[in-house]
Amino acid sequence: MPEEARLIGRVCPVCGQSVIVRRTPFQLCAGDSVLPCPCGKSELRIAQLGDRCEITVPCLLCARDHTAVCSNEALVGQRLLALSCPQSGLGICCIGEEGPVYQAMEKLEQAVDKLREDDAAESRGSFLNGAVMSEVLEELRDIAQRGGVSCGCGSRDYGVKVGYAAVDLVCAACGAALRLPAACPDDLDGLCARYTVTIPGRKA
Repeated sequence: MPEEARLIGRVCPVCGQSVIVRRTPFQLCAGDSVLPCPCGKSELRIAQLGDRCEITVPCLLCARDHTAVCSNEALVGQRLLALSCPQSGLGICCIGEEGPVYQAMEKLEQAVDKLREDDAAESRGSFLNGAVMSEVLEELRDIAQRGGVSCGCGSRDYGVKVGYAAVDLVCAACGAALRLPAACPDDLDGLCARYTVTIPGRKA
């Protein structure tokens, strides 16, 4: 049924075009899927592994394919499933309901536009958006100073890994991580709206 359809969005690393395709849950879970860009030079692949699936996405930043494994329940039921480049933290693919996917794609397109501007000016720096990254780190520092950063395992000890377009908080006790995007002003607004930040703990 149309209301059950899932949208899959990404930006082709070859032609730079935004690609959004629509598939029903049945189509996604019935077998393997290959979703090419209209330019024919890149493709997203979903391989079925029983109750799980393996999603392989070509990365627009590092020109490599990234693979993630998730449950089929998340693939067809999660409001928004976002995959990112593990090195940079930049989002590269989103799967989910129409509204959240279009919002995520708008942010991704903004990030890609910024990349193109920096490359054209030969001014790509340490971060996708240095001003946003600086403000995100400052806001995170404020939240931490009021004791607002913790982990679901109960620990309040954590480390910070700063990437090109995101900040990872890593629990020192259980090793769980939380990725905070820092690519565009909306990411900063999202963090500013939070009084606390909780890393999803994991059991040993």
